[in-house]
Amino acid sequence: MARITVEDCLSKVGNENRFALIHLAVARVKQHRKGKPFLAKGKNKENVMTLREIAAGEVSFDNIEELGAEIVEKSASQSQETDNTTVSN
Repeated sequence: MARITVEDCLSKVGNENRFALIHLAVARVKQHRKGKPFLAKGKNKENVMTLREIAAGEVSFDNIEELGAEIVEKSASQSQETDNTTVSN
């Protein structure tokens, strides 16, 4: 995919709803900022890479929570480890 267009993403989100597309993209960018890797290949900034993921069908409203759930579980276990080392010292 040489260029990504909003129309490519809207066809995946459905109903030509730009507002919904923005919410999906923002949720995914937040996941990237917490350490979640990109599901699409490329060397662009996170906003463009997120749109690439949406256009490729890798990210949708159906799976956005599943993609982020791993991060929540990981950060919870890390905070428990930190608490355990703090208490034992």
